[in-house]
Amino acid sequence: MTTIIFVVCAYLLGSVSFAVLMSKAFGLADPRTYGSGNPGATNVLRSGKKAAAALTLLGDAAKGWLAVFLAICFAPPDEPGLMLVALVALAVFLGHVFPLFLRFQGGKGVATALGVLLALSVWMGLAVLATWLVVAVVFRYSSLSALVAAIAAPIYAMLIHLPREWVIASAIMSMLLIWRHKSNIQNLLAGKESKIGGKKASQ
Repeated sequence: MTTIIFVVCAYLLGSVSFAVLMSKAFGLADPRTYGSGNPGATNVLRSGKKAAAALTLLGDAAKGWLAVFLAICFAPPDEPGLMLVALVALAVFLGHVFPLFLRFQGGKGVATALGVLLALSVWMGLAVLATWLVVAVVFRYSSLSALVAAIAAPIYAMLIHLPREWVIASAIMSMLLIWRHKSNIQNLLAGKESKIGGKKASQ
């Protein structure tokens, strides 16, 4: 019963869209109506409001971190406890990607995944963030940065010897992130992907 409660609460927390909340707070258009149509920080940035994008990024990351942090605090230090944390990590991520409050049409989950990884291991989270930043600075494609960071996450998890359950959870999140970026992959290959801070490229 405890596991079910934690997982459901984590999913509901993940379903809270900070892109939509911040857009309303700043008087911006719904992020689902322009650019990529994705309710996430990168798309909010296309509105020109950097503060709204930054708060969206922080909010989406914070909900991922909070859900996993609480699970770690309350879960027993045994195998069932490790599994509980892994399930909560996946639940809050899935809540963002398939949010109950937005008819299951959510963001791609990059910021929320980062928050989850930081809660599982600060060092892993920082390594993934550094990977994202390096690729973003060099190539200026948010999607490419996310893809490279997603591939790197489970590798980092194994290198620092995280519990098997957490490595599997990070790998599942990575696969879902790559799947959510399938249109971006097509655009990257076709040279049509928009760069960070730029307008959506013409299709």
